[in-house]
Amino acid sequence: MPDIAVLIKASLNPDMARIGPDGSVDLNSIPLKISDIDRNAVEEAVKLKEKLGGKLYAVSVLTWGPVKLRNKDLRLAVQEALAKGVDEAIVVADDELTPGDQTTTAKAIKAALEKHGVKPELILAGEATIDEVTSQVPGRLASLLGYKYLSFVRKLDVDNGRIIAERDLEDYIEVVEASLPAVVSVTQEINEPRPPTLLQIRRAARKPVKEYSASELENVGKPVRHIIQISGVQVKRKQQIIEGDNLEEIAEKLIEALAREGVLKL
Repeated sequence: MPDIAVLIKASLNPDMARIGPDGSVDLNSIPLKISDIDRNAVEEAVKLKEKLGGKLYAVSVLTWGPVKLRNKDLRLAVQEALAKGVDEAIVVADDELTPGDQTTTAKAIKAALEKHGVKPELILAGEATIDEVTSQVPGRLASLLGYKYLSFVRKLDVDNGRIIAERDLEDYIEVVEASLPAVVSVTQEINEPRPPTLLQIRRAARKPVKEYSASELENVGKPVRHIIQISGVQVKRKQQIIEGDNLEEIAEKLIEALAREGVLKL
């Protein structure tokens, strides 16, 4: 079996985002974590490696800087993938590439694979990351590599250089077949990620991690997107208090209020 690669991202953890009194969001205060669906991609890649053999690489491009602040979170995300069964990690971390955009990230992944001398026949990724949810990077990478692209895959089988995949298209399920090489983005329904054992966690610390800077890579360029401001959505509530002499009167007033707001149709 040819080599496999899996894309992982150290994403902003939305559960840890805090909105200031003025509605602003300080991105630097939000820790990074491996994107949830990336765990499914890693699990599926490990299962394929166990079935077919070959070497499994994890590739991660840091898109949120500065590197000095984010390096620990990035390392934890990479170590998690290594502990789950990835053989080797390829990391791109450079302040020149942060905050990253989808095009530059895809270019950096392609350039890092080429610099490392790796040409995986199959590349897996999560269908979307938890911070930006664009679902763009896998498709852009496939285009750059000239690979086939299968998105939103919930069931995957690879054998004799061919892929049979079930794609979840919301209103219906599509079964497709394609030949390698290919990029495949997967949904959370594809598997249940296994937690690493204590022994796997210890072994992960000894697995190779190669980090590249932007200057070491070719044809990447700089991000064209510039984030000016990120603001939280503040919901203003009416804070209406309904009073009455008894429960029936209160319920009647509540129904009338909901009807006025269009929540109920009487």
